Amino acid sequence: MVMVESRAEPRRVVLEEETLQQRILSLGASWQTAQYALIKHVAELDAVGGWVGQGFSCCAQWVAWALDIEVSTAREWVRVGRALDELPQIDAAFDAGLSYTKVRTLTRVASRRNERDLLELSWTTPAGRLGGVLARWLMDREDPEVTVARQQEARSLSWKTEPDGLIHGAFRLPPVVGARLTNAVDAIVRRRLPDRSRDASADASRKRWPSLAQQRADALVELLTGGGADFVTEIVVNVRGDGASYDDGTPIPWSELERIAPESFVRALIHDAAGRPVNASARQRHPTVRQRRVVMAQHRGCVDCGSTELLEYDHDPPYDESGHTVVAELVPRCGPCHRKRTVERNAARTRDRS
Repeated sequence: MVMVESRAEPRRVVLEEETLQQRILSLGASWQTAQYALIKHVAELDAVGGWVGQGFSCCAQWVAWALDIEVSTAREWVRVGRALDELPQIDAAFDAGLSYTKVRTLTRVASRRNERDLLELSWTTPAGRLGGVLARWLMDREDPEVTVARQQEARSLSWKTEPDGLIHGAFRLPPVVGARLTNAVDAIVRRRLPDRSRDASADASRKRWPSLAQQRADALVELLTGGGADFVTEIVVNVRGDGASYDDGTPIPWSELERIAPESFVRALIHDAAGRPVNASARQRHPTVRQRRVVMAQHRGCVDCGSTELLEYDHDPPYDESGHTVVAELVPRCGPCHRKRTVERNAARTRDRS
């Protein structure tokens, strides 16, 4: 057993000229080095069986007990450590400073044959977008049946009780099944949305609206208890020469698209030779279904903050100035950005009149 001598007052050495950002970067670099060493040691312990004979069924259970962490976290360390033993280039990149978040994502799909290419993608892609970029890259290069089998093998659903008594869960589903679930939930959320035509002062006089996460939780309960079974949700699939994807960019294997097409009502969103969705115009106040699809295919998210959550379609310039609704003058904005933009426009008009 290792004995650690405690100190009454931890020592802190901080240079006066060191900024808070520099301290964060320095501590982050130290943690990165420690993460790499820790995961490599965990993998070595797993390989030599150093946990055997101590009453634990696997290495992850011993690590969770020894470090007082969740078993799921320890299992992920073991998985990543095992994968690094087979991926020397990603291992070296991790040691050199590639973030654990990116390494964890890469090791889910990398092999000796593709690790160099995937590593190059990771250097130029933000961690939050890396999963989608890798999914598209793999789908463009592997046999569709392999893609479907890989996704089916990786499916999962898990939950646990949190300290506050709530049940916390997570799922991993193939894209076709996942899209059906998430689109059904958001369809219920949209159906329940309050009237947003009122101004911000009216909103301020009311109680705070539930967050999007809370609204989705309520919608899921409604869906599971049968309250959301009386309507049909629409899932838009963009089909191009280089593949098919949902509006948020999630790629869909061709074989899965062929499987669901016979049992679905299909509307085509046509793209021109340059890969741009074909325009659609009308003089009505609200954009048509086709116009909304075209706008989403062009922008993929809120033009102000990049969010893809419950997007609305904003006229720019406003409809009461242009008198028409055309794709070239429509942009997607999330609810908060849309309301903020409306308030700013109304304030500017008031100033101009005065």
